[in-house]
Amino acid sequence: MARPLLLALLFLTPLAACDKAPGTGSTGQPAATTAPAGIPCAIHGAKAFANGCSVERSTTEEGLVLVLHHPDGGFRRLLVTTDGRGVVAADGSEQASVSVAGPGMIEVAIGEDRYRLPATVKGQALPER
Repeated sequence: MARPLLLALLFLTPLAACDKAPGTGSTGQPAATTAPAGIPCAIHGAKAFANGCSVERSTTEEGLVLVLHHPDGGFRRLLVTTDGRGVVAADGSEQASVSVAGPGMIEVAIGEDRYRLPATVKGQALPER
């Protein structure tokens, strides 16, 4: 059995908000933030990765949820876990598969879609910037 990956996604650092309760937007609902475009993805069975996807994150009762947006308007929802798996599919019937793609990078596959996300893998040094 493969050793579980213990991951801390780098783009999940908390954002400060003024005049709001932590983790909520101006309406008191969970805050959602979008990372810059350019998350590498290969959607609909594409072989090559392109930097066309973006990531939106929000804190819900379930925990931290990532929405991976496709350039064509499609998306996938992932729930960040604390049990060493990294992320799991937050909805739908297809399971997320997580593997190490290289230093500081994981690959998440759901169905025919694949995403490369920055991450820290336990026991692996961070890449130099």
